[in-house]
Amino acid sequence: MKPVPAPDIRTRPRSRRLRPASAAAVVALLAGLLIALVPSAGAASCGTDDAAKGRPATASSTENAGFAAANAVDGDTGTRWSSAFSDPQWVQVDLGSSQDICQVVLQWETAAAKAYQIQTSPDGSAWTTVYSTTTGQGGTETLNVTGTGRYVRMYGTARTTGYGYSLWEFAVHTASGGGGTLPGGGDLGSNVIVFDPSMSSATIQSRLDTVFKQQESNQFGSERYALLFKPGSYNVNANIGFYTSIAGLGLSPDDVTINGGVTVDAGWFNGNATQNFWRSAENLAVQPSGGFDRWAVSQAAPFRRMHIKGDLNLAPTGYGWASGGYIADTKVDGQVQPYSQQQWFTRDSQIGGWLNGVWNMVFSGVSGAPAQSFPNPPYTTVANSPVTREKPFLYVDSSGAYQVFVPALRKNSQGTTWSGGSTAGSSIPLSRFYVAKPSDSAATLNQALAQGLNLLFTPGVYKIDQTLNVTRADTVVLGLGYATLVPQNGVTPMSVADVNGVKIAGLLFDAGSANSPNLLQIGPSGSTADHSTDPTSIQDVFFRIGGAGVGKATNSLVVNSNNAIIDHIWAWRADHGSGVGWTSNTADTGLIVNGNDVTAYGLFVEHYQKYEVVWNGERGRTYFFQNEMPYDPPNQAAWTNGSTNGYAAYKVGANVTTHEAWGVGSYCYFNVDPSIHAAHAFEVPNASGVKFHDLLTVSLGGNGTIDHVINDTGGAAQGTATTPVNVVSYP
Repeated sequence: MKPVPAPDIRTRPRSRRLRPASAAAVVALLAGLLIALVPSAGAASCGTDDAAKGRPATASSTENAGFAAANAVDGDTGTRWSSAFSDPQWVQVDLGSSQDICQVVLQWETAAAKAYQIQTSPDGSAWTTVYSTTTGQGGTETLNVTGTGRYVRMYGTARTTGYGYSLWEFAVHTASGGGGTLPGGGDLGSNVIVFDPSMSSATIQSRLDTVFKQQESNQFGSERYALLFKPGSYNVNANIGFYTSIAGLGLSPDDVTINGGVTVDAGWFNGNATQNFWRSAENLAVQPSGGFDRWAVSQAAPFRRMHIKGDLNLAPTGYGWASGGYIADTKVDGQVQPYSQQQWFTRDSQIGGWLNGVWNMVFSGVSGAPAQSFPNPPYTTVANSPVTREKPFLYVDSSGAYQVFVPALRKNSQGTTWSGGSTAGSSIPLSRFYVAKPSDSAATLNQALAQGLNLLFTPGVYKIDQTLNVTRADTVVLGLGYATLVPQNGVTPMSVADVNGVKIAGLLFDAGSANSPNLLQIGPSGSTADHSTDPTSIQDVFFRIGGAGVGKATNSLVVNSNNAIIDHIWAWRADHGSGVGWTSNTADTGLIVNGNDVTAYGLFVEHYQKYEVVWNGERGRTYFFQNEMPYDPPNQAAWTNGSTNGYAAYKVGANVTTHEAWGVGSYCYFNVDPSIHAAHAFEVPNASGVKFHDLLTVSLGGNGTIDHVINDTGGAAQGTATTPVNVVSYP
């Protein structure tokens, strides 16, 4: 029979009682004070951020599952790593890239190390000792060291108790200057405007109005803004114009309440909301002063993680035209009122009701959604979303420090991540991000990525003259205020390796004047890895070919990696603005999917010159697709695919055996030559595993004809009545 062990004093709350200090401890304390008051030349350049916080950690052993190595680098002094009760034992942290190590801080629990070394390594195999002692004192030990390495470990050889080694926290500080190391963290720049509840309502309202006045009709300008609200309550009305994001800085939307409104209307365009692009609202509660909040938008205007304490109106004042939008992780206490909205996609939300539908209203994982009834009314309702991960977001923690929260992966989800309790996920301190400014070169951004830093793009326009290579698993690349990447000299501005869990969110890729082969590539050609447990996600990522000037790119988004999640994109070859014309803003295809098991929610792809979407991977799934074919083919001969008139908007590869899509629509408006025909909007192989649900085509005002909906099924969309042609299921 195993003997019953003595009670573990370490399970009791941390004691604040003082013990009599030994002479050696007093000397050590005084020495530490002297070091703090008169730092050496080396210590003066040591950074204050903890480079180990949140990084991957491993250990030689753990006492049990409750004392994992990760507890020593989680920034929480109430959790700890504890080893087995033997020597030697170690715990190590991976900083992500080679760093200049200048200080290590150990916060010991009662079971401390008497003899140990601090070691560094470039590869986790060959170790160099940078500090050694046989007289460890426990408590908090601040060790000034000099060394370089990607890995840092505490290697213990003798204990102060009969228990194992136990660390509350294992912090690592790196050189803040010199050595070619870029610092993490920093200020967010002048175009991130942060509001605090201590500010007067008049001051906040004035600043909001100033930004809106500049951005209300600034459709192709270079100005970008993020309006961020710290937790609290505000009595303001925020009108949101172009390239403007409004967001709360709490962990829950209910941490920030706007008493008034977060409003998008279309007065600048005579009540027509079809060009209300490139703006967003996120992570706020709104108590609308008039009983409803107005969000009259079209493409690239996400409404995420919001709580509307009333109704939500999606139409402009006067019920003018509006053409599509996106809601996710949102709770609307009252009714959602689309009115004139032609199509809309809502995912993983909770609503009090839905008023009407025009052409195409699609719901996936929405509590309170109307029942499936396409085409009359045109509701496509899927009970659960198969695999989702909500978009990362910036927030301030209880100490006032910025962190980025990364929500966890969900399977077969319905409803919000937050209204029933805290969102599952993890936080990354801003110190683990390179805070990019428009003046940064692509070389600098690549250096930051190579160091193991994540990227936070502050608002502005970035000229990218070399491909940004995202090669580290679980890297977060997050844009604020529609940060815009413009490739130079025909480069692909961003490429992601075939690794787990990269998150790309909140960016606008704007094609340059020299043709780029792709604007964003996820995984190299031929990628084969299985990422089902930790997929890469692309969220609120938008692509523009022309409009702000001549732009050219063969493809916008190419997804080669398996299991990726595409969660709201708008890929747009411009039909208006500057640099627009059949031979000016040239682009073949908006989205190509070669990876298997890729899931897409909210695809908006428009006006490309060949196939708009090509899906070659197996077991793909699409929930909502909105498309307009190119407006501007000069004649039928210029837009012919072999012997076929035009190109399908959505093509599933001929060899694909399994694919499924729900709520998909394509429209034509051939305003240069209204006699042009497209043979069909959807082109798919006739295989039992290829299934489409709730399809429609429309000829806008009779400008052109789509002969069939899918393959040779469905009648012709034609005539001035602008009436949809519907197919409920195929085959």
